[in-house]
Order: sequence, then C-alpha cells, then structure tokens
Amino acid sequence: MSNPNPIWKQHAFTVSHADQSAFAGAGLRPFFEYRELGIADATEGRFGAHVIRAVPGRESEAQWHTHDLDFQMVYVLQGWVVFEYEGQGEQILRAGSCVLQPSGIRHREVRHSSDLMLIEITSPAQFETTVTNAPGR
Repeated sequence: MSNPNPIWKQHAFTVSHADQSAFAGAGLRPFFEYRELGIADATEGRFGAHVIRAVPGRESEAQWHTHDLDFQMVYVLQGWVVFEYEGQGEQILRAGSCVLQPSGIRHREVRHSSDLMLIEITSPAQFETTVTNAPGR
C-alpha cells in the first residue's frame, strides 16, 4: 500500500544556483555574509540552510550567545573558524569539519580565516538568539 502523504509532498521543490543568488550582509553576524539556499521557503520555515562567508577585513566580536532551535549543524567548506563552546572549550573547525550545536549551548565565534566559507542548516529556519554572559559568570 502506498503512503497517501509522502514526506516530499510536505515541501516544495527548490534549486539554488550560486550564480543566481547573491550573498547578503543582513544576517545574524555583521562579519559574515549569507546566501540563502531557498530551503526556508520550500519547507514553510521548518528548516533553513545557507552558505556563510567571511566579510573581508571584518573580525569576530566574540560575543557569547545561545540559540533556541531544534537543530543546528555547521559544515566548513573552506578556510577555518574557531568556536568556543560551554563545557567543550575552543574547537578549531577547518575544511571538512562538521559540528552539531545542541540547542541552548552557550558559544561564540572567536576568530576565522579571511577565506572562511561554511554551510549552516537549522530547524526551524528562524530562531531566537540570546546574548549571554560567558560560562561561569
């Protein structure tokens, strides 16, 4: 018996080409630019995916914060980035590195290479970010 409501029918089909969608600076962090991949619209906001790249000449503000979401994964495409996580210390991610950030974990982006490019996948697409004190304070 076939499933009357296959999972793929819950989402729209979408394709995103690098030469047809530009990076924008209106993202969560001013030292990064974001290229939306069309996933948020196709899933009615249940998921989000974007490519993030470093803005030349801009440095991280290294601000501790948390995110209220169900899922957040980061995969580094090129360059490197240092994140610091509560209870995990500094983690150096380089091309090919992947991190799953649990909801609510205090973290900060410490520094990154000028050629950093990564993919971030979240659920939901839009989520709350809260600035916090450093762990132990």
